Amino acid sequence: MQTRETKIDGLVVVDTDLIADHRGAFSRFFCTQELESHIGGRRILQINHSLTNAVGTLRGMHFQYPPHAELKCVRCIRGRVWDVALDIRQGSATFLHWHAEELSASNRRMLIIPEGFAHGFQVLDENSELLYLHSASYAPEAEGGLNPLDARFAIDWPLKVSEMSQRDRAHPLLDASFNGVKL
Repeated sequence: MQTRETKIDGLVVVDTDLIADHRGAFSRFFCTQELESHIGGRRILQINHSLTNAVGTLRGMHFQYPPHAELKCVRCIRGRVWDVALDIRQGSATFLHWHAEELSASNRRMLIIPEGFAHGFQVLDENSELLYLHSASYAPEAEGGLNPLDARFAIDWPLKVSEMSQRDRAHPLLDASFNGVKL
C-alpha cells in the first residue's frame, strides 16, 4: 500500500499493488499496521456497501456531527466513481476546500477521509459499488448533509447530474453563518 497526502491536511489517498498471475489476482484492501500513521488508534466499527445503478447519479455530501464524527475509508469495488471529500472542520486552513479522486475497481484506490469532512460521489459507470469502512457506527441523530450543488463549494462534478435523492436536494445552501463542524 502506498499512501499519498493531499493538499488538505488529514485527507489521504491509498494505492494498492496488484499481484496477478494466470489464476487471477490479489490485492490488499485494508491493513491497520500499514495505515496506522493515518488512522491512529481508530478501529473500524462498521462496513457499508452501496450500489448505484445510473451514470451521473450524485450522492452526498454526508457526514456525522460529533460525538459521532467518523473516519471513512472509501473504495470502489465495481465500476467507477468521482469521489469527493469536502473539508468542513471549523478553523481549518482548508475550510470548504474539496479534493476528488476517481475510484474504480481497476485502480484499487482508496480515500481515507477523516472526521470533519463531508463525503459524496458521482457515478461514472453503471452499477458502481462502494465499500465504506467507518470508525463510528451510524447515529441518525448525528446525521448531517450539505447540498452537493452549492456554488460556494464549486465542486467540479464531471457529468451532468442524472439523479439525486430528494433528501440530498433538500439540504439548504450554506450562508455566511456556517462555521463548520467543531471536532
